[in-house]
Amino acid sequence: MPRLLYSAIASVDGYTADTSGNFDWAAPDEEVHAFVNDLERSTSTYLYGRRMYETMQVWQTFGDDPDESPVVVDFAGIWRAADKVVYSATLDAVSTPRTSLERTFDPDAVRALVAAAPGDVGIGGPTIAAAALRAGLVDEVRLILVPVAVGGGTPALPRGLNLGLELQDERRFANGTVFLNYRVTPS
Repeated sequence: MPRLLYSAIASVDGYTADTSGNFDWAAPDEEVHAFVNDLERSTSTYLYGRRMYETMQVWQTFGDDPDESPVVVDFAGIWRAADKVVYSATLDAVSTPRTSLERTFDPDAVRALVAAAPGDVGIGGPTIAAAALRAGLVDEVRLILVPVAVGGGTPALPRGLNLGLELQDERRFANGTVFLNYRVTPS
């Protein structure tokens, strides 16, 4: 049965972007990137908010240069092969293939989409993930914690939400990054 998986790269103090909106500190090295690629292989569909879609759409052409690293080329192929649904009331149109635009986030429609998906469904971006977490739709939370504290910004997990989590997997990388995979449990 397909799962709805929320994945985020965050600082150790829990932010996906700092107070200036920057996230350049989150760029994975080759080892972490290869691991992320393996995690994403089962993803058949990505659900994004506008900002995350605007960040991720570069993968439509990024990785086309033959001089790119193999992990970059690999991720580009994974991303391009997946369907994408963008939830935005302000975006005029989407510009990538295999992408649809929805004006509102409807938990019942998302539940049906996940149930009918041929593989796992990834939800990307803390704002849209917060809506899915609050609606009880997310099956797993996957955090990749980068060894930097940014002191504030966009939180990876929504404030004010009591969320039960059961550790399923963990991994430490040579650069100090840590992967934590949690199953969401009833709280």
